[in-house]
Amino acid sequence: MTRFNVGSLVAFGLLLCGSCARFEDRPLIPARSAAAIESRSLAEADLQSFLATNLHQTVVAWPPKEWNFDQLTLVALYFHPQLDIARARWQVAQAGVQTAAGRPNPSLIVTPEYSANPPSGASPWAPMVSIDVPIETAGKRGYRIARSAHLAEAARLQVVREAWQLRNQLQATLLERDAAQRRIPLLESQVKIGEEVVRSLDERLAAGAVSANELAAARIAAAKSRADLAVARSQLEEAQVALAAALGLPAAAIDGVEWKSNLNALDEIQPPAELDEWRREALIQRADIRAALAEYAAAQAALQLEIARQWPDVHLGPGYKWDQGESKWSVGASVELPLLNQNQGPIAEAEARRTEAAARFVAVQSEVLAQLEHARAAWRSAAERLRPSEDLLKAQRQQLARIESAQAAGAADRLAAGTARLELAAAELLRHDALVQAAHARGQLEAALQRPLDFLEAAALFSGNRTLPPVAKSRAAANRNNGFENHP
Repeated sequence: MTRFNVGSLVAFGLLLCGSCARFEDRPLIPARSAAAIESRSLAEADLQSFLATNLHQTVVAWPPKEWNFDQLTLVALYFHPQLDIARARWQVAQAGVQTAAGRPNPSLIVTPEYSANPPSGASPWAPMVSIDVPIETAGKRGYRIARSAHLAEAARLQVVREAWQLRNQLQATLLERDAAQRRIPLLESQVKIGEEVVRSLDERLAAGAVSANELAAARIAAAKSRADLAVARSQLEEAQVALAAALGLPAAAIDGVEWKSNLNALDEIQPPAELDEWRREALIQRADIRAALAEYAAAQAALQLEIARQWPDVHLGPGYKWDQGESKWSVGASVELPLLNQNQGPIAEAEARRTEAAARFVAVQSEVLAQLEHARAAWRSAAERLRPSEDLLKAQRQQLARIESAQAAGAADRLAAGTARLELAAAELLRHDALVQAAHARGQLEAALQRPLDFLEAAALFSGNRTLPPVAKSRAAANRNNGFENHP
């Protein structure tokens, strides 16, 4: 009977081991991975479904003839590998919660005894079986779970932070490409007008009406315009490659792609009336701030865990022994005596880590505040530069109109009209550069405020291979998860 019971226990243990997870080999093949990256396209059917789901609308024409910024943001969220890395880290942190929730397994101890002088007819063997059952005390498991849960929340918020960084990078590269594309025709017009002015001055120099210095200055200005045009064309090519990288696509995948530009959609350059309110909200609700707060809560739980470890765990050891035909049962208990070590070192380390986490949170908040102040200053600077450029452009147009009227009446010559057109072209370039600066300032402000929040966090609500984990939570829920009360 005893042998049967011991064998049953061993068989049961082997059965449990048979249900364990097994390793599955998943080798990475560089050639296959490279081919998959190079084959990425904006026409993929799965991308169409991803956009339709996250935009809450049906994408009828696929692929769209013209892409807007929200659509391209989702393209970056779908393809970009950095977001896959952030998601994987979040999954690792989630698995850590499962690890923390695990309970220690009991141990089966088999101790056979042999008697050198057994009674006549009795077996010299006396098998003994005992089980060691560990019991955690002082709520250690709860603190361990809380720490892992806070770290998982921080990792989830890092996914949102990564998504914002991708959005900001995409916005900047779109703006650079749009700016270069719009600058090229302005420079082409300036080059053409400059060459006409040079020809007119060349004719006047032959007639002795102008000096060689005036012609040389015009030729230098025309050469500079041609050099600026070459730079703009080079910048357009570089911006095209940078845009593809921001989307997580090969450069060939976006050839011929058009999108709606908002470069001229700056009718109101003044900061919005809600800016102060948004600024206060950003200092509390930005993803990196919430992540730092979650990391602080994890440090708190880690300190609680180390304090709880001052209390030793209990080990229960029920046992059975078959001794010379007699069944003997026993129950034992063991506990570590904290005489020489009361866990002072790990407690001190955990306290220091909590202090470090608090300092890191303040540092993140200070960095966000600096970003907000810099973005506000850039916005004001853009407004101050844009208005004079618009006034100058208006004045140059009026001046050209007057000279053209005088030319039609015979009171002005072709050179005067050409010079006025050249000055108008320079004013148009100046306004173009001011618009670009204003667009950059608006992008910096959106990045610092992390607004609009609704679109990005709504896009993260849907599960799937290439979607973000859920991030939209109420402020109260987020604060409760981090161990803090909700403050309005």
